[in-house]
Amino acid sequence: MLAKNILAGGTLAAILSLSLSAPLAAQASAPAATDIVVKGIKGRAPTEVFGKRPFMRNPSISPDGTKIAVMMSRNGIDNLGIIDLNKPGSPPKFFVRAEEFREAGDRTVSGWSWVGNRTVLFTLASREIIGGRRADLLRYVAYDLESGALTPLAWEGASGNGIQILYRDHAKERVLMQRTSFRNEQNEFRPEVIDLDVRTGKFSTVQRPNVFVSQWIADGKGVIRAGIGGDDDGKQRLMYRSTPDEPLKTIANEKDTTYTGTQITPDIFTLEGDIAYATSNKDGFRKVYRINMATMEIVGKPVFEVPGHDVSGLVPSKDNNRLIGVRYITNKQRTRWFDGRLNEIQKFFDEDFGVGNAQIMSANDDYTKLVVFIAKPSEPGTYYIYDTVSGNLGILGNFHPELQDADMNPTETIRYKASDGMEIPAVVTYPRHRPNRRNLPVIVMPHGGPFGVRDEEEFGFFPWHQAMAELGYVVIQPNYRGSGGYGKQFVLEGRKPNGYGQRMQDDLNDALTWFGQTGLIDPKRACIMGWSYGGYATARGAQRDPNVWKCAIAGAGVYDFPMMKAFDQGTFGSFGANFQATADNLVAISSARNTDSPWSPILIVAGLRDARIPIEQSRTLVSRLKASGKQEGVDFRYVEQPKGTHNLPYEEVHIEWLVEAEKWADRFNPAYIPSDSDYARKPAIDARFQMAASTAAKAGK
Repeated sequence: MLAKNILAGGTLAAILSLSLSAPLAAQASAPAATDIVVKGIKGRAPTEVFGKRPFMRNPSISPDGTKIAVMMSRNGIDNLGIIDLNKPGSPPKFFVRAEEFREAGDRTVSGWSWVGNRTVLFTLASREIIGGRRADLLRYVAYDLESGALTPLAWEGASGNGIQILYRDHAKERVLMQRTSFRNEQNEFRPEVIDLDVRTGKFSTVQRPNVFVSQWIADGKGVIRAGIGGDDDGKQRLMYRSTPDEPLKTIANEKDTTYTGTQITPDIFTLEGDIAYATSNKDGFRKVYRINMATMEIVGKPVFEVPGHDVSGLVPSKDNNRLIGVRYITNKQRTRWFDGRLNEIQKFFDEDFGVGNAQIMSANDDYTKLVVFIAKPSEPGTYYIYDTVSGNLGILGNFHPELQDADMNPTETIRYKASDGMEIPAVVTYPRHRPNRRNLPVIVMPHGGPFGVRDEEEFGFFPWHQAMAELGYVVIQPNYRGSGGYGKQFVLEGRKPNGYGQRMQDDLNDALTWFGQTGLIDPKRACIMGWSYGGYATARGAQRDPNVWKCAIAGAGVYDFPMMKAFDQGTFGSFGANFQATADNLVAISSARNTDSPWSPILIVAGLRDARIPIEQSRTLVSRLKASGKQEGVDFRYVEQPKGTHNLPYEEVHIEWLVEAEKWADRFNPAYIPSDSDYARKPAIDARFQMAASTAAKAGK
């Protein structure tokens, strides 16, 4: 029995504490096994540490369970490599330095997966100028573990960015790949599907482009069963066929005027004829249903739902014809497993490490070897290999290169009342060095998006909340109206004409009022900080509410909405351009159009290579601030990052953003002031980081 295997050596916690060997990936970071546990960092971790690239991320196990494909950081540079589980202690074999083409087109690796046990496919993303605009082009490359050869896959004749694996046959080492291509010397903007041999790179077309289809969907047997496409008016067409011999027929063609994803599209085709699994928010919250694709009718009751929350994704079986799990987020990421073995394993993990603190990330074909990520919301986390037969649980590697598994600033979710009575969930991170939690300075950190996105309790890939809390601030991350995960109506509240830049902005201000009344924070010692939409909201706060915010820290934001809508019109069409531009007066909500009035002092950071938000947005804001008589270095500071993109892919760029934020906040809203009862106990940098900095400085001389 599975339970006996798990408990063969005692509880999981006991296994961890008694029988863990050195991390399999230790060679890349060179810590001894005894150095892995760093639960107690007494002093302060420097801000730069939180901008470090992950030591290890997204490990993917091979179908036979003998190898791991994983991205690992060495000296701040990402490298994709292979860990051989049959050779414990052996160093990873790296085959791609993910940033080696940085100076020539800004290329990097954005994803990787297995096809069979001899080939790893990875995606090469290249930043290019197309039609006068920055864009990312994606291409697949195959790495042969036996020969070490790298083979471009279906680059010949490829045009735009439409590559995606729809189906993989591990035994035959073949995939069905969707791509856009040139045909008769013309660029086909609609994708074709090719049958590709990943060993040889040879391919043939199995599905020609269809004028109505921009996304193809295959079943678990490798048959193209459906196609989805949209037009400039916002209609989304769904085409379907029951068998490969039938022509595709339109079964739905509707416009989603709410922009909330109301259309039903199949996620998993079953072996029951026309029955598929899909999600729908038709009743307000996104639930899992069985759908008869021929009639588009829902069969029976919801298969799974989470009261008050949306489901976020389905987990298919390895043969892609069964539903074995559902991903969802309440306060943090969770998985409900329908597979009996995985459900039992999850229960034991929850018992030993806390509910939701252990997530199964990858599995071999027969689920006897699992990659498990274990972390409390305050911990960076660690990857483990769990053998379901022997019950052994061994460390694969830590997520963070320096903090490792340190328990940092505690985080929890609290719901507060906005001024109009709406309940707003917020993720709150407390500074661990200030246990009194009374009248503390605060950073409000709105997430990007804004629609359909949310914050949750986690350390995360971008732990800015941890960086600022480590300095001594309470960090509040409101999931303001319009955020995802809380049902369709919550999103629509943000999409109202008075939402963007107005009521959504009020939700941020109201956090100060509510938490101020609890005594946790001093609302007069508040700064606002964010990136992307969060950067927009930050600048809007500095412009609209300078009496509320002592400082503002804005990155990659939209500051001139009429200008941005014109850009989006050319990129996404007229319907897509309205996804963001929901306000009734775009000029009124644009901070760059309203620079004459008093502002909070604002730090503006922008990446020159940002393909989503053009650099002209930040340059325009800076120009208009100057024209309104505001002084650079006094009223605002502008930092333009030559190698920066929208997603902060490089370590030095990420660190610069956080260090600049620390300096700006300290200048206008210091975390510790003489009237604070704990002013004399302000923590110094922890000795281990001082020693590391000293060692690095000596090595550099």
